[in-house]
Amino acid sequence: MASTALLTNSWLDEFPARIAELDRLHLRRRRRIVVPQDGACLEVDGQCMLAFCSNDYLGLANHPALVQAACDGAHAFGVGSAASPLVSGHTAANAALERDLARFTGQARALYFYAGYATNTGIVPALVGKGDALFSDALNHACLIDGARLSGAQIHRYAHADLAALEQALGNSPARRKLVISDAVFSMDGDVADIPALLALCERYDALLLLDDAHGFGVMGPQGRGSLAHFGLSGENASPRVLYMATLGKAAGVAGAFVAGSDALIEWLLQKTRSYIFATAAPALLATALQTSLQLIEQDEWRREHLQRLIARLRQGLTQGLQGSSWQLGESPTAIQPVVIGPNDAALAVMEGLRARGLWVPAIRPPTVAVGTARLRIALSAAHTEADIDRLVLALTDLARTGAA
Repeated sequence: MASTALLTNSWLDEFPARIAELDRLHLRRRRRIVVPQDGACLEVDGQCMLAFCSNDYLGLANHPALVQAACDGAHAFGVGSAASPLVSGHTAANAALERDLARFTGQARALYFYAGYATNTGIVPALVGKGDALFSDALNHACLIDGARLSGAQIHRYAHADLAALEQALGNSPARRKLVISDAVFSMDGDVADIPALLALCERYDALLLLDDAHGFGVMGPQGRGSLAHFGLSGENASPRVLYMATLGKAAGVAGAFVAGSDALIEWLLQKTRSYIFATAAPALLATALQTSLQLIEQDEWRREHLQRLIARLRQGLTQGLQGSSWQLGESPTAIQPVVIGPNDAALAVMEGLRARGLWVPAIRPPTVAVGTARLRIALSAAHTEADIDRLVLALTDLARTGAA
């Protein structure tokens, strides 16, 4: 066997140049070490910053009641689950959480996963495969896109929110099994899918609808019950054609995810989802924290009311402050407020300008968003104050006027 020392022109030698090319295109990503502080502040690489990048929409991630519940769960169940849910990892706490999630979302049954990405990449291939048809919104999250690719089904990608194109694709498909997948609240633009119209098309063409409500759960609908509840499509109005998925590390403030729907669909996913069957179950201490989180989401209406006031204040301030600028404030009614800058280097320059002012708003660049639409993804939280919003608006207005980009 030839010695590796004698090999030349190995493809492994290409990586430094490939990384350098990411730098040239302003596409290299860097992790930051953060430590939570009071309110919406983070210590970022040793510097205290007012952060507008967290998906902790209700300000629950550091809530003392959740911390205590997690500690109680650790004392009762230990730290790790040590096995998959179908072996010995499904604890009484995990089972109780699933019942609470089903009740909270108005669905018959729920299945609790350790992570949102693993949920979507697992359940999509469990639902459709070779010979089936899948219909995906162009702006869906990467986990839905990857789940679609893993499924082996024929993928029909329709333009964002283009229901006419979706209907045409559904009508032209000869497949017996059809699956429509869509974000409920789109993660980079903050707009909300027309869920009643999506469901109507699924009913017309005998399709199943999978909704990812990662950014709507806890925030939208009565008592934060999510986007389906927002449109009156849960509880007694729940459709057997809908699978509802949401993450638990955003508004819920903890970690993990779940999918909810009819008993038959959830049982099928339990039997066939590889990312559920072959992965270690989420620790019970997280389930106990999440039960407390659900209680706070349900009872603390003031958090959603405060968040809506902050959204309105930010939009009003930036609509005025960005007049005459090339930057564009997206049309979003949610806690996700995108400010599209354009070029990658310009978005990074604005990010650094904000950082110099003690504000942490990372720039989002391709491939997360389309080329030429690099942006600031402003994420608001009930942990923010009106003074925090005013500080951000003032800084962005100043940077837009002084041509920081």
